[in-house]
Amino acid sequence: MKRIGDQARLALLLASVAAAPFALCAPAYAQDGVTEEEELIVTARRTEESLQDVPGSVSAFSESRLEELQANDATGLQGAVPNLNIVQGRGSSNATNITIRGVGQPDALQTFDPAVGFYVDDVYYSRIRGTQLEVFDIERVEVLRGPQGTLYGRNTVGGAFKIVTRRPGDEQRGLFQVTVGEYGQLEARVSGSTPVSDSLSIGGALFGAGRDGYVTDPTTGRDYNDREAFGGRVAVAWDPTSNLSVDWSADIASETNGLQLGQATTTLTNLFGVPIYPISSPPPGYNFEASPTPGLPNSMDMQHSGTALRVSWDATPSLTFRSITAYRDLDYNDYVDIDATVLEVGDVYVGVRQNQISQEFQALYDAGPVNLVGGIYFMRENIESHQEAYADDLMQGVVILGIPLSSFTRTIDDELETTSWAAFLNGTFAVTDRFNISAGVRYTDETKEYYRTTSTFYSSPLFNATFAFDIEESWDDVSPMISADYQIADNMMIYASASRGFMSGGFNGRANNPGEQAPYDPEIATSYEAGLRSDWLDGRLTANFTVFHNIFEDFQARVSGTVIDPGTGAPSPELTVINAGELEFNGAEIELAFEPIDNLKLDSQIGYLDAQYNEFDDVRFPGGSRTFQTPAFAPEWTARFGGSYTIDLPMNGSFVIAGSARYRSEMALTVDNTLSAAPFTEVPTMFQDDYWLYDASLTWNVNDIFSVALQGRNLNDEVYKTDAQEFSSVGNIRTVYYGAPRTASVVFTARY
Repeated sequence: MKRIGDQARLALLLASVAAAPFALCAPAYAQDGVTEEEELIVTARRTEESLQDVPGSVSAFSESRLEELQANDATGLQGAVPNLNIVQGRGSSNATNITIRGVGQPDALQTFDPAVGFYVDDVYYSRIRGTQLEVFDIERVEVLRGPQGTLYGRNTVGGAFKIVTRRPGDEQRGLFQVTVGEYGQLEARVSGSTPVSDSLSIGGALFGAGRDGYVTDPTTGRDYNDREAFGGRVAVAWDPTSNLSVDWSADIASETNGLQLGQATTTLTNLFGVPIYPISSPPPGYNFEASPTPGLPNSMDMQHSGTALRVSWDATPSLTFRSITAYRDLDYNDYVDIDATVLEVGDVYVGVRQNQISQEFQALYDAGPVNLVGGIYFMRENIESHQEAYADDLMQGVVILGIPLSSFTRTIDDELETTSWAAFLNGTFAVTDRFNISAGVRYTDETKEYYRTTSTFYSSPLFNATFAFDIEESWDDVSPMISADYQIADNMMIYASASRGFMSGGFNGRANNPGEQAPYDPEIATSYEAGLRSDWLDGRLTANFTVFHNIFEDFQARVSGTVIDPGTGAPSPELTVINAGELEFNGAEIELAFEPIDNLKLDSQIGYLDAQYNEFDDVRFPGGSRTFQTPAFAPEWTARFGGSYTIDLPMNGSFVIAGSARYRSEMALTVDNTLSAAPFTEVPTMFQDDYWLYDASLTWNVNDIFSVALQGRNLNDEVYKTDAQEFSSVGNIRTVYYGAPRTASVVFTARY
């Protein structure tokens, strides 16, 4: 069994020392985990308001609710939000693939932008790497569904995922938590805050996590897909006057994980399509075993850090000015066995150095019937990367111009600078006490400068080559929004809205052949939505309903193909990003929460999605169209049914029994999921059939301080796919990745 590394052990030691005061303290107050939930306040529209007052499709989760869901990181919300797909990234230990209503961008290549915005304390994280965050010491998580182009801007065509951390307050608080579980799981978390003076408070959090791998090499016994992480955060809250607040925070996270292995699902071939590694069709059932390429380092490491300064000044009772200044730095070095076999067909090293600086100024006006939110935003991001692709086995038996080839290595070095600025204004006007009209607009200007060079090395220098290009492109966009909401009764509101958003254009960092480097344009989203938000039975029943119609124009698709070198007759893989046409989504969502009797809570989240291509232009297919294909990550149905029951103990404390069932219907895992020849046969391994997952927990709240929880996830031990790599033009690679098997853990918590 793999031992927990030095970073995790250090975190556990520090956590143990920091937790010592818990043994002596008396309860100052009961935390959310053992008391009734208060009304949840959110900032989805950049101003504070009750969740039920937001005229839009927003889901929010308090810290206690996240504990109930066993959501230790962002992916723990899978199933808890209608039409949300959130999983660990393909072949990556530190990326998060987020798709909302079928809209997402799962490719972690540094030249591609996400389609769902990820925010921590209103600071935008521009990469999907570094988002596998430990979800603790937070106030809440908000998930905004649908385009958020006006208030949040670029790369929110699918929606926005917001984490809001706890602000140090004028009361002492603390939490210490240790988790032990299967696969050698050992984690520790400690957090707390304390006032230093009447106007100054400080707080911090620290975690360490270690776990053996789910995947084993049957030959060597070595495990993969393991985790070793360490991180911390410090926060300072200063209120020098009654109308001025200053918040500063800094955080750091480090991970040293092993390879994240999937399963090869199609027979691998050499450069000319000759089979070199046969795999049965269908492939054998997955048993969490894999054998990576010998000699490929078992290493994926990441360091992610940043700091933010937030200032808020109430100039008058109705006018507030805010400033958010942030800097972030992300470094990672990954080895990825894309073909997931002992062969060297698609093995890569990716080393990235990324940093970003952002500044946002906001002005908020709230007086009488008028509420205004406006601001300007600036971000500059710099990325440098070095990549190496190893594919010696792709050359097996390859002879070109009478010269046998036996090895292949390609390096890529590139630099990308993005400069983006925006100005926005959003206003709400109360026509009557019950009827509001809101409208807004955002203008964005963005410039990207990209330089890239490659060096390709074959066993014969005759075929070695370079392919470099230096390119710059600018785009601008206007994203408007209009909505109306009407309070039918004190407990019921209806609303309707129309909005627009865009995902950035860019450059293809995988370009292999001249022409593939052509920039692709932004993807434009237009959304129409209507909904009902209501509560009944004196607040015991909450029922929210939403219907929507979304159109995406110039949607960005990464497609595979092959071009033939006219001089040598040799095939060359083509990995192109195109603006393929128009994509349409129609759907509905239901969120229910019901407390029929004291101590019994029931909830359900159901999503329906009808996704189709109206246009999908691709010259490689007969007729030049792929509109018949199934859009990726767009299951027709997602559903979760959960409940909890609290048993109050005679003397003190309680037992809480909780469980849930999560359902997901059949889902395509890649854009390229159909063979290019008629009759357009679907590739079955690029789909996941419908499935159910069952989770449960039993928590003993000993008193207001201590609790012990037994938790289990995927209790039915379902084997299910979460993602896939489709590089069929490179040795016929089609690799799938799987969710975790059945796991159980025990969580010890102390809080005051």
